Amino acid sequence: MTAATLVLVTTLYGATAAHADESPSVPPGTEATASAPVEVDPNDPDLKLPEGATLAEAKVLDIKQVVEEQSGDERREDTNADVKFALQAEVLFPKDSAKLNGEAKARIAAIAEEIKTQNATKIRVFGFTDNLGSAAHGDVLSKQRANAVEDILKSELNDPNITYEVRGYGEDYPIASNTTEASRKKNRRVEVSFPRSDN
Repeated sequence: MTAATLVLVTTLYGATAAHADESPSVPPGTEATASAPVEVDPNDPDLKLPEGATLAEAKVLDIKQVVEEQSGDERREDTNADVKFALQAEVLFPKDSAKLNGEAKARIAAIAEEIKTQNATKIRVFGFTDNLGSAAHGDVLSKQRANAVEDILKSELNDPNITYEVRGYGEDYPIASNTTEASRKKNRRVEVSFPRSDN
């Protein structure tokens, strides 16, 4: 399996969620957050600022590593705080179905192993569709698919201390434009995310 690695530096300061039909966005509650930077005294003589100069507003930067299979079937994003897996719907389900196939169960079991490694106790499972068909149908299908993935995770992890947040967002929060079948395929996905451990 060949994977392409892309390392992105994203500015997290002031990130907000937004509904967007044609541009990438993130669901509510998954916006990037980070601790405020260390306080710096602008009058500290050790800064040696030139006369009249001022410090720029502090920003928090986070490094995001994205690894996507060449086929695009699976994508993993790692930040300092979180791990997120995005699995394309075609890999998990038959067309217009929420019934998982055999390959899907193996992929979800691998994600469960990573959850165990990170000792995560809060897991988000979000389903998404493209913009074809009615929005109401997409909302129902995306929630059913998220529920199906949650069921496998629960059976794999078998841990009553883990809490799940499961949502179906339908066609909201696309990660691609929805203007071609290739981009719609990226939008038909289930995302599993959880906090990274401090270990």
